[in-house]
Amino acid sequence: MMTLASMNELAKEVFDIEANSILRLKNNIGEAFDKAIDIMYSCKGRVIITGMGKSGLIGKKIAATLTSTGTPSYFLHPAESTHGDSGIITKEDVVVAISNSGETQELLNLLPLIKRFGVKMIGMTGKLNSTLAQASDVVLDISVEREACPLNKAPTASTTATLAMGDALAVCLLKKRGFTEEDFLIFHPSGALGKGFLYKVSDLMKTEDLPVAHENDKFSKVVEIITEHKLGMAMILSPSGELSGVLTDGDIRRTLMKFGDTSNLIIKDVMTVNPKRITANSYGASALNLMEKYSITALAVVDESNRPIGVIHIHDLLKAGVA
Repeated sequence: MMTLASMNELAKEVFDIEANSILRLKNNIGEAFDKAIDIMYSCKGRVIITGMGKSGLIGKKIAATLTSTGTPSYFLHPAESTHGDSGIITKEDVVVAISNSGETQELLNLLPLIKRFGVKMIGMTGKLNSTLAQASDVVLDISVEREACPLNKAPTASTTATLAMGDALAVCLLKKRGFTEEDFLIFHPSGALGKGFLYKVSDLMKTEDLPVAHENDKFSKVVEIITEHKLGMAMILSPSGELSGVLTDGDIRRTLMKFGDTSNLIIKDVMTVNPKRITANSYGASALNLMEKYSITALAVVDESNRPIGVIHIHDLLKAGVA
């Protein structure tokens, strides 16, 4: 019977084997990978992922990741494909077929249909001389030295490597498409994020009686403005009327700790310059994302000339159910 110590060592060995299987993939990135990216990027239909057993489970995850990052994808079960499901494949699609051995019969049964339609196929396999590899337009090598399973049988390191290769494809396509953080949020509309895309900043922001001051105003005057408006910040304007900074509750505390006498301080000497801001036509979810990322509670809303036209506060997002 294994002791706890030997169990721990075995677990560490699993991590080492799987980590090394991923690191080995770096040597496989080159012309074939670049061609696979080009094929998937140029696809006018969907990327159809197919694989049997554990490869299929990994394929489902790859399809989900691709779809949520701007590359429409669908998982096709190869066994079901020969009973009508293969009708999902069109001439505009690209197929990514996953099989570590490259000889999975259910997967090979799909090849005549794929070839008949002239659909581009990317094979992900650990055997570069396999039937799948020979039938593919591009082959991505996902081979591993050994499985993490002590019997070297159960798909472990090989499925980890496959998953990592799928993530690499998704991330590179994301970057190539110019997929943004806002795009990602749009594809995740459940809960508060969903409400975040029902509202624009213009629907939630305050536009009247705004906490506005000027660069040469006294520190004490701006503190009064912040206290009066109860938004935790004041927007500071340049002589030309553009947003040049903000003074927040945090700035006030830091200023009081740094200066013994604040009676002669002017705001441009202690304000936060180049503050975070947002436009009125941005989504509420984008405002929330900025607030969470930079740990702030209010954002200046500016027009195309960088002139303040409003303030959106975390409380506005809370009331709307966005936060």
